[in-house]
Amino acid sequence: MDDHGRGPDPRPAGGPAAPSEPLAEAEPFAEAEPLTQAEPFAEAEPRPLPYEGVWRFTAAAVDASVPQARHAVRDLLYRQGVPIPDDLAQGLLLIVSELVTNAVRHAAVLSPTLAVEIAVGAEWVRVSVEDSHPYRPTALETDHGRTGGRGLLLVREITREAGGACDVEHTASGGKVIWAVLPLKPVRLP
Repeated sequence: MDDHGRGPDPRPAGGPAAPSEPLAEAEPFAEAEPLTQAEPFAEAEPRPLPYEGVWRFTAAAVDASVPQARHAVRDLLYRQGVPIPDDLAQGLLLIVSELVTNAVRHAAVLSPTLAVEIAVGAEWVRVSVEDSHPYRPTALETDHGRTGGRGLLLVREITREAGGACDVEHTASGGKVIWAVLPLKPVRLP
């Protein structure tokens, strides 16, 4: 997964190199003071907001996993304090239900388990469902004579209306991951 611009090295770019000799034992750190513009590295990447992170869980590819996944995502968003408007949260939960339902109905033969991942950034939330089945589904157009079969069309429309994106990608293990990312309103914490 992308490091979201934080980079692999914990030192700021252009900062001091690692010492060539071991450091002598130092006194414990005093309480940190906030950086001001006059101090070096004041333009460093801001720290992640309290609700940012990535969570992943697996479930059996059975019907009971659909409401369990939806409730787990809902509870996670609430527990982490993600600033998501109610209408966007309802759309996200519907996306979770549709993606897990698709994995249960169409991939369970080759994929007895599925994985649900929620990633939350400062201005976006991403949900993905991964299974081991190689078939890459496509969104069907509306067929009024047929029931069902429009889950991905619904996911695509909810995502589009929210200003987000969705796609299907193959995994390195030969399965697939279907994901949707929705924008959050930027929030300034005190």
